[in-house]
Amino acid sequence: MRRRTPPPPAPLPQRDGVDPVRVRLPADGTWATVREHLVERLTGAGPGVVEGMLDAGLVVGADGRAVAPDAPYRPGMFVWFHRALPAEVPVPFPVEVVYQDAHIVVADKPHFLATTPRGTHIAETALARLRREQGIPTLTAAHRLDRLTAGLVLFTVRPEERGAYQTLFRDRRVRKEYEAVAPYDPSLVLPRTVRSRIVKEHGVPAAREVAGEPNAETRVDVADRRNGLARYRLVPTTGQTHQLRVHLNSLGVPLLGDPLYPDVTGPVPPGDFRRPLQLLARRMEFTDPVTGVEHAFTSGRVLQAWASYAAWAAEG
Repeated sequence: MRRRTPPPPAPLPQRDGVDPVRVRLPADGTWATVREHLVERLTGAGPGVVEGMLDAGLVVGADGRAVAPDAPYRPGMFVWFHRALPAEVPVPFPVEVVYQDAHIVVADKPHFLATTPRGTHIAETALARLRREQGIPTLTAAHRLDRLTAGLVLFTVRPEERGAYQTLFRDRRVRKEYEAVAPYDPSLVLPRTVRSRIVKEHGVPAAREVAGEPNAETRVDVADRRNGLARYRLVPTTGQTHQLRVHLNSLGVPLLGDPLYPDVTGPVPPGDFRRPLQLLARRMEFTDPVTGVEHAFTSGRVLQAWASYAAWAAEG
């Protein structure tokens, strides 16, 4: 099997903890110039933006030199540039570092902060923040946690070791335990293992359960209960999008603060940090694939609705 040649190193430095954008020109391209391809490919940039970047010398090749505005198209060529960062509302909660060594950083992410740059969340992400605050430009995420979910996230320090840690999650060799606050239903028999088939369609906010072979499995138990609420312990053995939220909703006890289940109420407005989704990645355990160390980490966060439901409800 022919091994794919890795791309050249980025000739541009990071900006605000965010990598430059890398574009590889298709091998079967028929465009006459680099400009023609980038204008066609980067339609979301807006009229005249690509042309302006080329004219200003902001698009560079592997040697770090500016790509000329009339540079001919070369199949397989790599170019880099920095995207214009969107205006982002700062998330006013810190990313706590739980553990750090020469290989990994384990962070305790707050609610409302995306794990990695995506969409309109670029510099205000856990990855970009940690790169800036810890001074580790090579830091990358081994997995993701939803923006609205708080808790433990594993980052890798050395690019050559990232695959080993990602494989842990792919092969389900990381034991993850979550905590959630939702209504208490005395008729619900727990503990139980919930299995179903979950599908998430592109462009549709909520995932849904459908008939077919299960692809999602979650162990659900009650850790504590009071005042009509329960603190649930959730142990997933799979990692489908919104799996824990979908499974609790299917049991008739949707998470507090969920804007998608049981009903889609729309995205949380930027700057509205009042009632976070009551879901926390509480614990993570794994054998380090590089050092062999047995790791066990626990989040120091407390879900707001459990600490004081009256205060949480008053924020609405």
